[in-house]
Amino acid sequence: MTDANHEFLASHDHLRDLGIELEAQDEGRVRATLAHRDRLTNPGTDSIQGGVVATLLDHAAGAALRTTLEDPLSTPHASTDLNVSYLRPADDDLTAEATVLRVGGSMGVVRVAVTAGKGADERVVAEGRVTLHISRG
Repeated sequence: MTDANHEFLASHDHLRDLGIELEAQDEGRVRATLAHRDRLTNPGTDSIQGGVVATLLDHAAGAALRTTLEDPLSTPHASTDLNVSYLRPADDDLTAEATVLRVGGSMGVVRVAVTAGKGADERVVAEGRVTLHISRG
């Protein structure tokens, strides 16, 4: 599980370029992080651009799904539906908590909450649901 997600992350330049990291994972659950940097923000604001937030959310969902697959790196899977509700400006370091809701023969559904800040300052900035197609055998 752990090696598969770290290998996947290491093999995708754009995820590394953004600075997405895996902080924790267990079967059906992943926590991914992204440090706030000026180059990721909308011009003239301190808010991380929405597409970057969506990428973090989508990657966390895929990583959570991979924790449920018997052979995650040899089982093709791809997002087929990505829904993101932006709730507040993403103006601090981000954490995405992804939880697999269901995995079937050819589809998986994952819920993701993205928070900004830590401790008492932590707040939900986006929530989403990702449906992924799984190509088995």
